[in-house]
Amino acid sequence: MSSSKKSVAFFERGSWYHRTKILQEDYTVTYGKKGGFKTKEEAEESYAKYNNEYEKQLEVHHLNIDKEVYFSNYLIYWYENIFKDREPENTYALGVAYIIYNLIVPFLRQNDYSIDIKLRLINTTYLDSLLEELSKVTPSSGNKCQEVLSVALRDARDEQYIIGSPMEGTKKYKRNKPKIKILKKEELKKLLTYSQDQPWYLEILLAVFCGLRKGEIMGLKFTDFDWDYNVLRIRRQLVCDPVLENDMEINKVVVGKYILVEKPPKKDSYRNLKVPKIITKEMKIRKEEYELCKKKNLNFLDNQYISFNRKDGNPHFPNSFNSYLYKKCPKIAIPNISVHGLRHMFATILLENGVPLVKIAALLGHSSPNTTFEIYCDIMDEREKILTFINTTFKSELLMEECG
Repeated sequence: MSSSKKSVAFFERGSWYHRTKILQEDYTVTYGKKGGFKTKEEAEESYAKYNNEYEKQLEVHHLNIDKEVYFSNYLIYWYENIFKDREPENTYALGVAYIIYNLIVPFLRQNDYSIDIKLRLINTTYLDSLLEELSKVTPSSGNKCQEVLSVALRDARDEQYIIGSPMEGTKKYKRNKPKIKILKKEELKKLLTYSQDQPWYLEILLAVFCGLRKGEIMGLKFTDFDWDYNVLRIRRQLVCDPVLENDMEINKVVVGKYILVEKPPKKDSYRNLKVPKIITKEMKIRKEEYELCKKKNLNFLDNQYISFNRKDGNPHFPNSFNSYLYKKCPKIAIPNISVHGLRHMFATILLENGVPLVKIAALLGHSSPNTTFEIYCDIMDEREKILTFINTTFKSELLMEECG
């Protein structure tokens, strides 16, 4: 065990504990913990016994994992017992888990017809066919699946489960360029600190810590917030709709002006979000401001919008939020970022804390976890992992591309 990993013993509920893991027949691992030890040393001694038993089970399964094992079973075995054993739990590992469990294995075992074959039969033609189908899931899935399969089959070769390297001759799938722009942690802290006494502070918090789109933020009403349970209900969005007019001089239909329109979000965007305490606190402050403005202005429109114009109660135009950010970011010496960039920060925070992509997709209101995977697969990568993949799989050609 590397020195970077946590101690095997930990103190909890008045006694010492240690982690346990048991290898199942399908090559998955059941994790647990055992406690009741009076000292750290007792827990470590017990862990050594449990770990020794696990190693014996693993050795038996190594002997049983002969040439008749199916490809999907091997991939699960590889992830649980080889990959996880040598890699730290980080966003890269989160991406590999998603690729194995949500993309490759389900495809191999789909419906009544399965293209799952025995590991010993894997060849370049089969892998090319498999990757071609997987590449249709998202623009980046071909490359990411190829990366993972390359490492998994390299290990299968090293363990002598297969002969040769069937990935070497497969069609190459390039990575898409990063699509998103986010702030560094210190830059985000700078923005939050500066904005505390600014009129858009609550909106920034809703984007960063709830992952809301700008139209969803502008469409929020105080009635959408459950004050007892600190839950925010996303039920509408506010959008700018163009009013078209006929311009007789140029004989053309043009945009005369824009009006604000309430629209329901897409089906998957309806969601309830538990909000942090800081948002509840700022929501109460904003509600007090709202009531005060309503008393001061006779023509105040009582529509209950959370993001409102202080003079008349009208909701802000969605683009006003971006305008604020683009104006203030240079003043505090941080890169310009849009509301959607702040929404990406929310996803990044969740990824860094190991939240599964399926859960992140639901929180963001994505129609499919594959959408989330496609957007954030670049964030989940670590540069050294990509270089390892390039060096071991497509050594000469891709290295030339990388250097060029």
